[in-house]
Amino acid sequence: MKSKSKKQATLELVKLCCRALDDKKAGDLRVLDVSDQSSITDYLIIATATSDPHLRALRVELEKVIDATRTRIVGIETSLESGWTVVDVFDLMVHLFSADRRAHYGLENLWKDAVDVSVAKILAVEKPKIVKKRAVTPRKT
Repeated sequence: MKSKSKKQATLELVKLCCRALDDKKAGDLRVLDVSDQSSITDYLIIATATSDPHLRALRVELEKVIDATRTRIVGIETSLESGWTVVDVFDLMVHLFSADRRAHYGLENLWKDAVDVSVAKILAVEKPKIVKKRAVTPRKT
Protein backbone atom coordinates (compact mmCIF):
# COMPACT_ATOMS: atom_id res chain seq x y z
CA MET A 1 0.00 0.00 0.00
CA LYS A 2 1.32 3.42 -0.94
CA SER A 3 1.73 6.13 1.64
CA LYS A 4 -0.78 8.94 1.77
CA SER A 5 1.89 11.55 0.93
CA LYS A 6 3.05 9.52 -2.09
CA LYS A 7 -0.55 9.22 -3.34
CA GLN A 8 -1.06 12.97 -2.80
CA ALA A 9 2.14 13.78 -4.75
CA THR A 10 0.91 11.61 -7.62
CA LEU A 11 -2.47 13.36 -7.58
CA GLU A 12 -0.70 16.73 -7.75
CA LEU A 13 1.19 15.51 -10.82
CA VAL A 14 -2.13 14.36 -12.32
CA LYS A 15 -3.48 17.89 -11.81
CA LEU A 16 -0.44 19.51 -13.44
CA CYS A 17 -0.63 17.17 -16.43
CA CYS A 18 -4.37 17.74 -16.86
CA ARG A 19 -3.93 21.51 -16.76
CA ALA A 20 -1.13 21.32 -19.33
CA LEU A 21 -3.21 19.12 -21.64
CA ASP A 22 -6.26 21.35 -21.23
CA ASP A 23 -4.16 24.46 -21.97
CA LYS A 24 -2.97 22.76 -25.20
CA LYS A 25 -6.59 22.01 -26.17
CA ALA A 26 -6.55 18.22 -25.68
CA GLY A 27 -10.00 16.78 -26.25
CA ASP A 28 -12.18 14.51 -24.09
CA LEU A 29 -9.84 14.53 -21.10
CA ARG A 30 -10.46 11.65 -18.68
CA VAL A 31 -8.74 10.63 -15.46
CA LEU A 32 -9.17 7.13 -14.06
CA ASP A 33 -8.03 5.98 -10.63
CA VAL A 34 -6.95 2.39 -11.32
CA SER A 35 -5.06 1.84 -8.06
CA ASP A 36 -7.47 -0.93 -7.00
CA GLN A 37 -7.29 -2.67 -10.39
CA SER A 38 -3.62 -2.27 -11.34
CA SER A 39 -0.39 -3.31 -9.70
CA ILE A 40 1.71 -1.11 -12.01
CA THR A 41 0.10 2.34 -11.85
CA ASP A 42 -2.42 4.40 -9.87
CA TYR A 43 -3.84 6.81 -12.45
CA LEU A 44 -4.52 6.90 -16.17
CA ILE A 45 -4.99 10.14 -18.03
CA ILE A 46 -6.59 9.72 -21.45
CA ALA A 47 -6.85 12.55 -23.97
CA THR A 48 -7.50 13.07 -27.67
CA ALA A 49 -5.40 15.06 -30.13
CA THR A 50 -6.78 16.56 -33.34
CA SER A 51 -3.78 15.65 -35.54
CA ASP A 52 -0.29 14.13 -35.47
CA PRO A 53 1.34 17.55 -34.90
CA HIS A 54 -1.13 18.18 -32.05
CA LEU A 55 -0.27 14.76 -30.59
CA ARG A 56 3.44 15.68 -30.62
CA ALA A 57 2.71 19.09 -29.08
CA LEU A 58 0.76 17.46 -26.24
CA ARG A 59 3.62 15.01 -25.58
CA VAL A 60 6.24 17.78 -25.59
CA GLU A 61 4.17 19.87 -23.16
CA LEU A 62 3.74 16.89 -20.85
CA GLU A 63 7.49 16.27 -20.86
CA LYS A 64 8.12 19.90 -19.89
CA VAL A 65 5.61 19.79 -17.01
CA ILE A 66 6.87 16.46 -15.70
CA ASP A 67 10.54 17.49 -16.00
CA ALA A 68 9.77 20.72 -14.11
CA THR A 69 8.62 18.65 -11.13
CA ARG A 70 11.85 16.62 -11.28
CA THR A 71 9.78 13.48 -11.69
CA ARG A 72 11.45 10.71 -13.67
CA ILE A 73 9.74 9.66 -16.88
CA VAL A 74 10.03 5.86 -17.03
CA GLY A 75 9.36 5.75 -20.75
CA ILE A 76 7.58 7.20 -23.72
CA GLU A 77 6.12 4.90 -26.34
CA THR A 78 5.17 6.34 -29.68
CA SER A 79 5.67 5.59 -33.32
CA LEU A 80 5.38 7.88 -36.27
CA GLU A 81 1.76 8.25 -37.33
CA SER A 82 0.52 5.55 -34.92
CA GLY A 83 -2.01 7.92 -33.40
CA TRP A 84 -1.15 6.77 -29.87
CA THR A 85 1.49 7.97 -27.42
CA VAL A 86 2.00 6.65 -23.90
CA VAL A 87 3.95 8.60 -21.27
CA ASP A 88 4.81 6.39 -18.30
CA VAL A 89 5.57 8.16 -15.02
CA PHE A 90 5.26 4.97 -12.93
CA ASP A 91 2.30 5.91 -10.68
CA LEU A 92 0.72 7.76 -13.60
CA MET A 93 0.34 6.79 -17.25
CA VAL A 94 -0.83 9.28 -19.87
CA HIS A 95 -2.40 7.96 -23.07
CA LEU A 96 -2.69 10.45 -25.92
CA PHE A 97 -4.71 9.33 -28.94
CA SER A 98 -5.91 10.55 -32.28
CA ALA A 99 -9.73 10.36 -32.31
CA ASP A 100 -9.89 7.27 -34.53
CA ARG A 101 -7.26 5.37 -32.49
CA ARG A 102 -9.02 6.22 -29.24
CA ALA A 103 -12.30 4.90 -30.59
CA HIS A 104 -10.55 1.79 -31.96
CA TYR A 105 -8.81 0.81 -28.72
CA GLY A 106 -11.59 1.86 -26.30
CA LEU A 107 -9.18 2.06 -23.36
CA GLU A 108 -11.87 3.37 -21.01
CA ASN A 109 -13.86 0.18 -21.61
CA LEU A 110 -10.93 -1.93 -20.42
CA TRP A 111 -10.99 -0.07 -17.09
CA LYS A 112 -14.76 -0.07 -16.41
CA ASP A 113 -14.20 -0.77 -12.70
CA ALA A 114 -11.85 2.19 -12.25
CA VAL A 115 -12.92 5.30 -10.37
CA ASP A 116 -13.63 8.19 -12.74
CA VAL A 117 -11.92 11.26 -11.26
CA SER A 118 -13.68 14.56 -11.99
CA VAL A 119 -11.59 16.51 -14.49
CA ALA A 120 -13.73 19.59 -13.81
CA LYS A 121 -12.62 19.52 -10.16
CA ILE A 122 -9.00 18.93 -11.16
CA LEU A 123 -9.04 21.90 -13.52
CA ALA A 124 -10.90 24.19 -11.12
CA VAL A 125 -8.54 26.83 -9.86
CA GLU A 126 -8.74 27.18 -6.14
CA LYS A 127 -9.51 30.73 -5.19
CA PRO A 128 -7.34 32.17 -2.46
CA LYS A 129 -9.16 32.72 0.77
CA ILE A 130 -9.78 36.37 1.52
CA VAL A 131 -9.35 37.30 5.11
CA LYS A 132 -11.46 40.27 6.05
CA LYS A 133 -9.87 42.66 8.45
CA ARG A 134 -11.95 44.01 11.22
CA ALA A 135 -12.59 47.70 11.11
CA VAL A 136 -10.53 49.47 13.71
CA THR A 137 -12.28 52.26 15.50
CA PRO A 138 -9.98 55.03 16.63
CA ARG A 139 -9.50 55.22 20.35
CA LYS A 140 -10.61 58.37 22.07
CA THR A 141 -8.03 59.92 24.27
